[in-house]
Amino acid sequence: MTRWAGSVSPLNVLPDYPRPQLVRERWLNLNGLWELAFARPGEPPPFGRRLPHDILVPFAIESALSGLKMKADRVWYRRTFDVPRTWSDSRILLHFGAVDWEACVYVNGHAIGEHRGGFDGFTFDITDFLSASGPQELVVGVFDPTDAGEQPRGKQVRAPGGIWYTSVTGIWQTVWLEPVPAASIRELRLVPDVDAATLRVTARIVGSPSGATLRAVASAEGETTGTVEGGADATLSLEIEDPQLWSPASPFLYDLEVSLLDGGETVDRVSSYFGVREVAIAEAADGNKRLMVNGETVPPMTVLDQGYWPDGLYTAPTDEALRYDAELAGKLGFAMLRKHGKVEPERWYYWCDRLGLLVWQEMPGAGQLLSLDGMTLYDKSHIERPRDPDSARQFEKELERLIRGRGNHPSIAAWIVFNSGWGQYDTVRIMDRVRDLDPTRPVTTVAGWNLLNRQGGVVDQYQYPGPGGREHAQSPGGQGRPLFAELGALGMVVDGHTWSEDVWARPSTAWDRELAGTREELTRRYVELAGWIWGRWLWGGQLAGWRDASWRPDGLAHVAVFYTQLTDVESEISGLVTYDREVIKIEVGRVAAANRGDFRSAR
Repeated sequence: MTRWAGSVSPLNVLPDYPRPQLVRERWLNLNGLWELAFARPGEPPPFGRRLPHDILVPFAIESALSGLKMKADRVWYRRTFDVPRTWSDSRILLHFGAVDWEACVYVNGHAIGEHRGGFDGFTFDITDFLSASGPQELVVGVFDPTDAGEQPRGKQVRAPGGIWYTSVTGIWQTVWLEPVPAASIRELRLVPDVDAATLRVTARIVGSPSGATLRAVASAEGETTGTVEGGADATLSLEIEDPQLWSPASPFLYDLEVSLLDGGETVDRVSSYFGVREVAIAEAADGNKRLMVNGETVPPMTVLDQGYWPDGLYTAPTDEALRYDAELAGKLGFAMLRKHGKVEPERWYYWCDRLGLLVWQEMPGAGQLLSLDGMTLYDKSHIERPRDPDSARQFEKELERLIRGRGNHPSIAAWIVFNSGWGQYDTVRIMDRVRDLDPTRPVTTVAGWNLLNRQGGVVDQYQYPGPGGREHAQSPGGQGRPLFAELGALGMVVDGHTWSEDVWARPSTAWDRELAGTREELTRRYVELAGWIWGRWLWGGQLAGWRDASWRPDGLAHVAVFYTQLTDVESEISGLVTYDREVIKIEVGRVAAANRGDFRSAR
């Protein structure tokens, strides 16, 4: 258990409002104790009867915090709830933050709807299926094939070990009820434009009356900074006078209030926030391409973050725990994180927005990881493979939901579509689709092995302890393009703080992993790797005394370097922090200095 688990009880499970960029005052949290039963294919829903197990929602059945710590691919959830009497004049929405992977929802014996997708939220209007009074019965059927299926699943497997982790089945994010008027705002699309000093606001309205209008009001520290009103079905351009820009150094956020009006009367109102910033990969003053925020270069050191917890698996035990991981990355001197194999609850991105952490958001992998043994780099026949049409449609549907569902967060700097050639198909078409969905952010099409990345405009490689890059500079089309690299995986065992005795950080393998014995040794080795990166980044690899100093990159320089990784995860002990977040394995001050490029302090 982590230190936060002790404050979790059925009466206060993740009590924070789960959707911070579309907030209403009235809502009812359905987290807490639910009933659960294991299911068989084709059996009818268990209406009107007590199920044999209790589970603490929203923790997955495999997790310790769920109270079960069991495995299954099919389960039934059941609970009852009461609708507040003051909601009698409203439509009642039932929200699920995320359910892995297929959910069939029933209210009072009526089939409400189905959803497939383990990382995105979904909503049903259940008003017409509620009883006039008394308890309402909610039943949810779940199916999750994990690695037996071709659906996006990230690093989950049924038999975890090495770089593969415990499966997450069922409800793993907050479930809640919300009363809304018949005409209501269901979704916001917020796109800042730094050059024009505006915010483009688009709302999805349900039940909008003819002639309705939308009003958006921006404010900073209680003072109105911009107002715009227009047709409810139009994109509004909200002008911000002399905007304060959001950046890692100054993560300034504006408050936003959006109202739906009919004949001048307010029908619905939601609260939100936004940051004004632009992000791009562009040529810097030194002639190399860099990641830029508002035209300013962002230092390259980035940490890979998988978002697993020993007690809650995908689900952090508390909001404070979510904040801790983001704050820790900042204290270690990282301005950026790579969210690997997972989409987080919105509150995690909220903390990144508040704390000024940039996020490289990866689409969770789908299907099977291809073997890379003997693979010839840059030959697409060795990496792309046909996908089953249904599997491809599901992947693209979930990818689009990721971009639309998390795209308002200023912290998200770039999208990563495929990791290590995992399930990779139709690379160029998928890349173009992502750019169409979000032309405001860079796209890394294939992280890790660079296959088919010539079309993506970046060079991307994993090499441990690394970093790599030389062979890519010599590859066809590789000259002069920006380099993304993953490195590290420096392991260290901390007795009493490991998931199991079967730890995974084998040196002398093809991965060339290293195992440190002390905090000083691990810190020194990290500083060496950071020094190599900063040497290339600032001096193009020509800094005397650095390894590989004779290599001439001809303009190739690291845009970002993903160090693996922030925390240990199950059997992997390559984190800078133990899995339970109790022991920071490195010297914080020295590592933070190295990440900032201050090697006088780092050594």
